[in-house]
Amino acid sequence: MSSRALMRDGRPWLPVSGELHYTRVPRERWTQRLRLMRAGGVSVVSTYVPWLHHEPVRGQARFDGRFDVGAFVDAVRAEGLELVLRLGPWVHGEMRNGGFPDWVQDARVQHRTDDPAYLDLVREWFGQLARALDGRCRPDTVLAIQLENELYDQPGHLVTLKRLAREAGLSAPLWTATAWGGADLPDPEVLPLWGGYGDGFWVDPAEPWDPTFRAHYFFSDTWDDPGIGADVRGAGDAATARRAELSPWFPPATCELGGGMATAYHRRPRPDALDIAAVAHAKLGSGSAWQGFYMYAGGTNPGPGLEETQSTGYPNDMTRLSYDFHAPIGESGRAAPSHAALRLQHAFIEAFGERVAPMPAHLPEKRPTGVEDAATLRWAVRADDGSGFVFIGRHQPHVPLPTYRGAQFRIETTRGAVTLPSTPLDIPPGTLARWPLGLEVAGVTIDSATASALTVLPGAAASVSPPTLVLVEDAGIPVEIVHDGLAHRVTPGPSPLRIEESHGAALDVLVVPASQAAHLWVVDADGGESRVLLSRDEVTWDAAGRVSVRAGGAAPDVREYAGGAWRELVWEHVSGVARAARAVTGQRGDAASVDVSLVRAASTPSGEYGSRDGRPAAPDDAVLEEHAAVYRLEVPGWVDEDAVVRVAWAGDVAQLRVDGVTATDRFWDGSDLVVNLRDIGVSASSRVELHVLPLRRESAVHLPADAAARLAAATDALCALDAVEISQRALWPEALA
Repeated sequence: MSSRALMRDGRPWLPVSGELHYTRVPRERWTQRLRLMRAGGVSVVSTYVPWLHHEPVRGQARFDGRFDVGAFVDAVRAEGLELVLRLGPWVHGEMRNGGFPDWVQDARVQHRTDDPAYLDLVREWFGQLARALDGRCRPDTVLAIQLENELYDQPGHLVTLKRLAREAGLSAPLWTATAWGGADLPDPEVLPLWGGYGDGFWVDPAEPWDPTFRAHYFFSDTWDDPGIGADVRGAGDAATARRAELSPWFPPATCELGGGMATAYHRRPRPDALDIAAVAHAKLGSGSAWQGFYMYAGGTNPGPGLEETQSTGYPNDMTRLSYDFHAPIGESGRAAPSHAALRLQHAFIEAFGERVAPMPAHLPEKRPTGVEDAATLRWAVRADDGSGFVFIGRHQPHVPLPTYRGAQFRIETTRGAVTLPSTPLDIPPGTLARWPLGLEVAGVTIDSATASALTVLPGAAASVSPPTLVLVEDAGIPVEIVHDGLAHRVTPGPSPLRIEESHGAALDVLVVPASQAAHLWVVDADGGESRVLLSRDEVTWDAAGRVSVRAGGAAPDVREYAGGAWRELVWEHVSGVARAARAVTGQRGDAASVDVSLVRAASTPSGEYGSRDGRPAAPDDAVLEEHAAVYRLEVPGWVDEDAVVRVAWAGDVAQLRVDGVTATDRFWDGSDLVVNLRDIGVSASSRVELHVLPLRRESAVHLPADAAARLAAATDALCALDAVEISQRALWPEALA
């Protein structure tokens, strides 16, 4: 490792990590989730190890089923992924007591300090964890160990925790700690990791879009985020008076770029795919050496009463069970639109990360004057020795950006000045561009291009095709490719541009239309060659690179670009339950409506459920029992392991109950409730009910704009069930040659 980049096997490496909490996902779903993470370009899986989940009663720690952390390590490694264990002991994660069991929280010790009595508890826990891992937490198996979380003023304690972990037999090549909020870290004992959320639940409900969120939509040389965790920091905390700086020992790296956002009762942000991708894009263009996302895969708490609540000393009431987080992979296990938006960036990192990792970021002389500046173009360059990429970001939520007119860049490089494009062009809102600059591929140098780099495909000797540089059209921007000073205007489509050098080297440049970008999948298997697929359905692959697709209805339509042309993939026949599922969905389409009957009509609640520090508290079950509308969902008998129910609803709180027990819940933010029926224990004989509590029109909770508008249009209280559908898919493995 250097101050510029991480190194792996002696070569620069730019990892992409995504958070998945094994205790919040059924064990039988781990591999499925991990493969979908890898399909999204994630190379490192990060997870909290929640003491609260493992040992609610002292001396009765459990490491079976979904709590089997050793088995989770094995599952991650079997898929060819690296692993970060975030040991804590305090982890936050919207958990009660920050992840401390009640008996630890109630212990008469000075928590999160070097108090010997507290350290005795930690030593005991680390010992139990080490025995459960049984030698798996070592440098060739675990990439990194995070110590504590959001600890701001105890650098010596972090060193002590590192020593205790090592004494227990836990070790890794990297030791990390969160750096945001002005954290005082023991440099160089831990790698500082940063975060960046474009919106968050931890702001008071009446507050506008906070500057700490807005800043993340700009290219910047500032990495601290004073907003994360600020609502659970004391006003007198020493961290509030300082701003953490980059360490001279380490490159700027992240562990908590917002892959989505949790929903608190009082404030319910709902970031969309472009919001999430824009923050990550800005960090990459600003010089990030590690793209880390929290959360990347959502889940469900392994029991009630484990969540952060006002009654347990926090300012926020979180959902009791759901931890969907609006993540790229939701609680149901289905990919969200943000999965597609991020995987384009991650395919770029997989293909070019070794080059990009050590490249410094260069910010232009004319930069935005502050977070209110919507006029100045936001861009940056990562380059070294005249080669690199131009990053352009033209998106932020809540305050739309206008089209930037007449953009043209003059960039001074070690090989001379470069002007691109040859004539000025407009940058539409929504643009997240990664334009090549002096990029050499297979002996051919592309001077510049006004389309975003995606990946490089190997040549095909049988068809005498050279390697292919794959670019993606940025919507509304003409594609210009400059080689040897000559500009080529290219129409995106199936035919590549062939570029040849005088010395015999050749390169095809394929430009994929912007309309197909969300359907691109880049397959990168260990030791294998990259493949580019086009599929509207969900694509995954095993460690050997064999592709499978989950699709409803008929066989999936997936095309692969190879040998200079697109070809259709061939699939094996599905069998057993999966074939029956295909037949059912084939009759109904990809989704079937569910018969719903009203068991009890709603009544209007008071809307007054208490508060803490000005933030409304969530209603308890007694309120729902008295006032919620109750709907019976007639789940058909043909559902299989992939069956997902999608509920379009409006109100305040929803609970999905199976045989009278709440299986998951939501605070309404305008989005659907999406749940895998098998994961919540639904069988053919189950009684499935949806309870929806009305939301009063004058409620003080903060909602997204569209949801707020719908509430404002209500006459008194809003309570609606718009639609209920079930969809399921068959798993189609690629036919072996």
